[in-house]
Amino acid sequence: MKWNWGTKLMIGMVSFMTFIIVLAVLMFNSTPDALVDNDYYEKGLNYDADYNRKEQVKADHAAPEVQVLTGEIVLTFKEAAEGKVKIVRPSDKRMDKVVLIKTDTDYKSVIPSDDIAKGRWKLIIIWNSAGKSYLDEQEVMIK
Repeated sequence: MKWNWGTKLMIGMVSFMTFIIVLAVLMFNSTPDALVDNDYYEKGLNYDADYNRKEQVKADHAAPEVQVLTGEIVLTFKEAAEGKVKIVRPSDKRMDKVVLIKTDTDYKSVIPSDDIAKGRWKLIIIWNSAGKSYLDEQEVMIK
């Protein structure tokens, strides 16, 4: 059987349209990317405040010392502090958690790590000390 140019053109167009429809269906059925923040707009609005808190840590040399021990994470501050620690798992956002902290008389705060999975974690430490706000980010390995 011999096809003329009109038939070949219609087969080509139908094949291309089918390809585009399949791609559109796959795109709508795919899972969202874990590396994209859903609250990126709010983070953009708060960027200046976070940047100023990070710079305050550098100016005051106030970065806390982080020690990962068996069953706990110990944060040692320069002065009495109160705030929160966001424990962020880079590979799985569902494992993230927030812990409130307050230092003891030795300026230490202990976070139990028994319920935290082994692996690489990012600690985002936000605290107030001596009337100033601070923000520090550190990566730790829970073993």
